[in-house]
Amino acid sequence: MKILTYTTLYPNDVQSRHGIFVEQRLRHLLAQKQLEAKVVAPIPWFPSSSTRFGAYADYARIAKQESRYGIDVYHPRYPVIPKIGMTVAPALLAAASLPFVKRLVANGYDFDAIDAHYFYPDGVAAAMIAKAVNKPLVITARGTDINLIPQHALPKLMVLWAARQAGQIITVCEALRTAMVEMGVPGDKIHALRNGVDLQTFCQKDRAAIRRNMGLDKPTLLSVGHLIERKGHHLVIEAMRQLPGYQLLIVGDGEEMAALQTLTTQLNLNGRVRFLGAMAHQQLADVYNAADALVLASSREGWANVLLEAMACGTPVVATSIWGTPEVVRSPDAGVLVAQRTADGLAQGVKALFSNYPQRQNTRHYAEQFSWDDTVDGVHAVLESLTKHARSL
Repeated sequence: MKILTYTTLYPNDVQSRHGIFVEQRLRHLLAQKQLEAKVVAPIPWFPSSSTRFGAYADYARIAKQESRYGIDVYHPRYPVIPKIGMTVAPALLAAASLPFVKRLVANGYDFDAIDAHYFYPDGVAAAMIAKAVNKPLVITARGTDINLIPQHALPKLMVLWAARQAGQIITVCEALRTAMVEMGVPGDKIHALRNGVDLQTFCQKDRAAIRRNMGLDKPTLLSVGHLIERKGHHLVIEAMRQLPGYQLLIVGDGEEMAALQTLTTQLNLNGRVRFLGAMAHQQLADVYNAADALVLASSREGWANVLLEAMACGTPVVATSIWGTPEVVRSPDAGVLVAQRTADGLAQGVKALFSNYPQRQNTRHYAEQFSWDDTVDGVHAVLESLTKHARSL
């Protein structure tokens, strides 16, 4: 079977962690099943790679074609139009990608199905492409594409249209599947197949040595993710006022960096809060090992990979009880769920965790049930069903 993975959420030579969960699923799928895949991951067009343009210049530096872990990845450019971009994004994506997809087919890669990730705009664009080249389509819903974007009327209509075009749908948690059924999508075509965790990369290490090298001498909390409001880093910082014996590490970069650093200074926490910036997986595994708890204060998550990554390193979590997170944190060995997304709620959650702190080895054992194996089997079964049905038509 040959598949074409289509998504804007995919790592590249400049943004190594961008959409890494899509790449991880595909890599495990190819490693375990008899499949061939190529990836089309469109990139916003930007005219200059000059550093004076900040993060926007990254787009211009991304190669038009690259190979990652033996997988060919192509990056056609599409225009992004300010203010009205959300409405026209699917059409712009499809218009930029369709000629490229047709060339792939003409050059010999006559794939059997399109494997699209993120419903809007990516999944809608993929539905347009699939219709144009007459290929079956599966779309994976991953979080805000279902729990946020359909709050807007026109995108919701387009998401529902794409769902009708798709032969099969995957969601990364049961909560997203329920939300799609409530939107009117037939439940019999939706399969909840969670993300897995790489148990080799994220594993227990010499925790004492790592803590010494990092200069950590107090109970250590960790907050990981893009520095944006919905990740809730500001709430974790505010919670530190009620946790005087703790220190906090923050991993990630993004638009809220300056505001979070200012907040840290205003609360006189500079000596206890440390910003580490963005990190590669290997570095992040060390930080997970060094921490005593991961704190995830998100307002929305489909399936938060950081939870399992931390647990696989033996580190329990404190997390807001939203969307797919209760499906991840189901045992005291995993950590504590917080009902209220507030600084007070997070502080109480941390205190509750440390009052009954699990054995780190037990936390690791809990995470081991979330390997990629079951997910890969499920995705492969969905693809086989999709292509078998297409061949019968």
